[in-house]
Amino acid sequence: MYAWIWRKLPGSTPAKILTAAVLVTVVGVVLWYAVFPFLEPAVTLDEVTVRR
Repeated sequence: MYAWIWRKLPGSTPAKILTAAVLVTVVGVVLWYAVFPFLEPAVTLDEVTVRR
């Protein structure tokens, strides 16, 4: 899969590296600001119950 993405990116090797870095950054920002806040109510990580 990564080889396919690498072949589809335009330009020379430095341009591909820059484009890949930008794409990874964009995906991270979308996940951080759109997807994770949407999923937070469904995933309750701060409700911990410890029984003795």
